[in-house]
Amino acid sequence: MQMTMTTPLLRLYRMNPVRRRLVLRAAVTLAAASAAVALLPFRRAITFGSVPLGTRSAIAPSECVAAVETAARRLPWPTKCIQKGLATQRLLRLTGTDACLHYGARHHPDSGKLEAHVWVSVAGEIVIGGEEAHGFAELANYPEASRG
Repeated sequence: MQMTMTTPLLRLYRMNPVRRRLVLRAAVTLAAASAAVALLPFRRAITFGSVPLGTRSAIAPSECVAAVETAARRLPWPTKCIQKGLATQRLLRLTGTDACLHYGARHHPDSGKLEAHVWVSVAGEIVIGGEEAHGFAELANYPEASRG
């Protein structure tokens, strides 16, 4: 029983040190994104990930996405596409990758209720949130200078 409780910590400990730091950084960034979404006005919260580009690093975009997904599964609260998108965009931009956050909406096909969705792209390729992005009309993207 005690082994089960420590399994996530053991997995974290056994990770490659670079990946471990990235997963921990993703967890902190997800927490900050969750706080921004909960506490700030939407117009301010949605720009959380639109930080200036950092120095280019050897971290691949797929590694940042995997770290965010790993951290999101382990947090004690549920994370939605907006938190994961903001965290992913912020991590990517800080590692020198020009990531664009897309915000879209649609009417649900069955209920007719308005739904929103967030996804992130790098060089025109969706890196997170793409599995649900189809059918959503893009309303905005951030940073706004990335509009093409």
